[in-house]
Amino acid sequence: MNSRIEQHAHEYAGKTAVVVGAGGSGRAAARLLGELGAHVRVLDRDLAHLPDDFKALAAERGFELAGGAHRAEHFDGADLVIMSPGVPVAAITPLLAERGRPEIIGELELAARLVTEPIIAVTGTNGKTTTVTLAARILASVGRKVFLGGNVGTPLCEYVLTGDRADCLVLEVSSFQLQTSVTFKPWVGVLLNFSPNHLDYHADMDEYLDAKLKLFANQEEHELAVLPAAQRELLEPRLATRARVVWYAPQQRFHSAGLTGAHNQANMEAAYQACRYLGVTECEAQIALGAVEAMPNRLERVVETNGVLFVNDTKATTVEAVAAALAASDRPVRLLAGGKWKGGDFAVLRPLVREKVRAVGLYGASREIFEQGLSGAAGAGTDVELFWEETMEAAARRLYAGAAPGDAVLLSPATSSFDQYKDYQARGDDFRRIARAIATEQAGNAATAATPKAAGGAQ
Repeated sequence: MNSRIEQHAHEYAGKTAVVVGAGGSGRAAARLLGELGAHVRVLDRDLAHLPDDFKALAAERGFELAGGAHRAEHFDGADLVIMSPGVPVAAITPLLAERGRPEIIGELELAARLVTEPIIAVTGTNGKTTTVTLAARILASVGRKVFLGGNVGTPLCEYVLTGDRADCLVLEVSSFQLQTSVTFKPWVGVLLNFSPNHLDYHADMDEYLDAKLKLFANQEEHELAVLPAAQRELLEPRLATRARVVWYAPQQRFHSAGLTGAHNQANMEAAYQACRYLGVTECEAQIALGAVEAMPNRLERVVETNGVLFVNDTKATTVEAVAAALAASDRPVRLLAGGKWKGGDFAVLRPLVREKVRAVGLYGASREIFEQGLSGAAGAGTDVELFWEETMEAAARRLYAGAAPGDAVLLSPATSSFDQYKDYQARGDDFRRIARAIATEQAGNAATAATPKAAGGAQ
């Protein structure tokens, strides 16, 4: 038997655990709770999307599956409630009885209670996925066995279920996960930055910031908190931690052809500061970072045709991330944006749009928000064209049609993908398909034009 599970089974055996949300992390939590001996009840508004293997496991292990709108009876007898990321606690608290209210935690907290390995945990509005990927690569390059997961890739519960033992866990953690954490405490906690985001989920900016800062609340004196010096005035008065604090800023000490822009200098510095705590030298970090190519979905060069470069930055789900992408571009930009709005301030974006952007192609949801937010930076009275199409493909093709050699068609949407795509990765996949289709069509047109006509043919 998995030794971790064996050690902790007595804490969960016979208890009723309700898992709210049957996405990847919810299913992982349900599986772990089942192994721990709990009675598991899984709630999801639409059970039809459940994978067949999970349905079979649920039947085999006796998990209850309940679909539709959440109801008070779904929580009857619950000792523990596991919230999936993206499901607000406020959505279920009115359904819980005042007496005997169960403990409410998230999948990350559940798994972390069974883990003793060193943890580097990274949060922030922008740059999380890049930074954890860099930290994992640095550690792997010096021979450490690393698990990379959390909010990106593999849920921590899946790692616990394997019974594996890494030398270090590198976790991306979101405000959703931190809001439902109680005892979680990494060896190294990193906050990259903070700006308006997820205001469709959090009550306000204060709640969002408080969730981010919970990363440091349980740390002890021998542990490390890494925070951005640029936002020290905002963060320091609200930071409550016993950990040693490092306020970091980009030092321009690392160089990587695949990681351009000031934002990536910050990401590399943060990754180094985290790994340094685990004994990595600056020289070792530079060797690892120097070998890094561009990250998928982050300023990823997809294809160039007729001198027009298609760049996939689908992971840019905030206006600040779009601003970083525009600042890093060395070409005139034809910007592709749109999707489900999460909140943000266009003030950071407007000067860069005026400076860097030749056209803005909007698609999908949030049209009115973008048009109002970019007023004065694009549209009537400026040199920046602004238009809307229903689909990303239509907008991308229209941007390409108006492009000149040397331009870049940049997907940097400033939104979540959930209006037209299941996630940001699916959005990036579709952009790659569109870009490559356009390039293939252009190559075919060029070949046709270059083919000499046969002599003596019908006219």
